Amino acid sequence: MKFLISAGPTREKIDPVRFLTNRSSGKMGYALAEAARDAGHEVVLVSGPVCLEPPPGVQTILIESAAEMAKAIKTHAEDADVVIMAAAVADYRPIMTYADKMKKKDGNLIIELERTEDILASLGKTKRSGQRLVGFAAETRDLIDYAQDKLQRKNLDWIVANDVGKAGQGFAADVNAATMISAEGVTVELPLQDKKALAARIIAILG
Repeated sequence: MKFLISAGPTREKIDPVRFLTNRSSGKMGYALAEAARDAGHEVVLVSGPVCLEPPPGVQTILIESAAEMAKAIKTHAEDADVVIMAAAVADYRPIMTYADKMKKKDGNLIIELERTEDILASLGKTKRSGQRLVGFAAETRDLIDYAQDKLQRKNLDWIVANDVGKAGQGFAADVNAATMISAEGVTVELPLQDKKALAARIIAILG
């Protein structure tokens, strides 16, 4: 099968030296790409800025912004059998950006933000018959409630929910725990483990 996987954060430019981003390291998405490759699948990985080497045997597309992520994902989604959106895509971007570095001034600075495209929701609306769409829910409270709501609203087949508020797991860590929930109501608990092992379990369930 063909797997399309997104990973890492996005960066939303303010000026040539400043941007908005988040704490995603890309480790989970890269581990998923490697696990899908090792399972014998064709893999396309769309990655935001991370400090990781592209996995051998995986077509890796490097992007920076949410808009670039959306374009790359849509280009490859049509013929993908499984789409896994593990990236932490920015929900907002600055309305105005600056060609030159902003200079510090007295007083506060207000940066007005606008919504970015909801890539996962767009994929849910255009999902073809037989294609499986998998989202991630990284939450700090009410994990299962938020994950189930996201699963339904965005027309997903599976969602992988993980608590990023717990110390030592989730963002930037080498280990994670998760709960997988399907659209049919199947729940799979994945205990705390190395992200590579966790990725292999997720791919096995999907494959």
